[in-house]
Amino acid sequence: MPARLAIAGLLVSGVLLAGVRRPAAQAPADSGRWYKGNTHTHTLNSDGDSTPDDVVKWYREHGYQFLVLTDHNFLTSVDGLNALHGADGQFLVIKGEEVSDRFDKKPIHINGLDPSEKIEPQGGASVLDVVQRSVNAIRKANGVPHINHPNFEWAITADELKQVENTKLFEVYNGHPAVNNLGGGGVPGMDEVWDRVLSSGKLMYGIADDDAHVFKQPGNPGEAIPGRGWVYVHADRLSPRAIVDALEHGDFYASTGVELNDYQVTPKAITIDIKLGTVSKYRVQFIGRNGQVLSEATSTPAVYQFKGNELYVRAKVYESNGRLAWTQPVWRGR
Repeated sequence: MPARLAIAGLLVSGVLLAGVRRPAAQAPADSGRWYKGNTHTHTLNSDGDSTPDDVVKWYREHGYQFLVLTDHNFLTSVDGLNALHGADGQFLVIKGEEVSDRFDKKPIHINGLDPSEKIEPQGGASVLDVVQRSVNAIRKANGVPHINHPNFEWAITADELKQVENTKLFEVYNGHPAVNNLGGGGVPGMDEVWDRVLSSGKLMYGIADDDAHVFKQPGNPGEAIPGRGWVYVHADRLSPRAIVDALEHGDFYASTGVELNDYQVTPKAITIDIKLGTVSKYRVQFIGRNGQVLSEATSTPAVYQFKGNELYVRAKVYESNGRLAWTQPVWRGR
């Protein structure tokens, strides 16, 4: 994980994004640390194949620092799990729920991170109405919502995502093998959806997770196995609120295997320093309005100098064996 954020965390979600404006000189360097975690996984409490204890063990033993359990319409207790597996500053289980509903046979699934209570499906008169009611119910329970796999059964369109209020989080990558991350048949993939939403003027942050269901027979690519996608979150401590608040503010990047040594944003440039693999090569695309590739780099650190006319700039890192990373959009608002 990156050794330091420098002023990136505050700049990405403060100085250069819409909302808070904080001079760079006031942003503390080297505060907090990076935590690897997964925000979407299942146990026997819904449609997973393993107990919460076995699921938590898998993530703890595979180098994660936090895990959110998100069973369908079930709020799994995490107190006992943290008593057994938690360790201050090392590993944390966060409670969560995948609020699962339908409209016109389309599955509408919204994760609630760290809610205070179980949330019931809310129903609604349209796809957008169901999404918004779920988001609102999660907020009412003091949870942080993120919109899951919009292309699963082609449920939620980019135009509908643009209209959702009171959440900025969605899955740009979900590791389940049936969620259509890449789009098809004229329906855009999640990267294109993200750029359509951002280009409309709505800020959203992209999460990667594995949506794991199968732990007893890992290794079958046709199953929803763990370890396919995750986030690196920059927070001042490993606690439920610190993690979910950092996600809300865009202080994280998403990955399917690419790791960064350093990621910095200043009023003049974005700099991305990749942790190089021994046999891999890397390509970094800096992407702006309407998905336009503003520049591309094949060396590290990769640097993008702001021109001054960007609405937003986000980066996508490609590794030569198919692994990826996504940084959050730096919002210029022009």
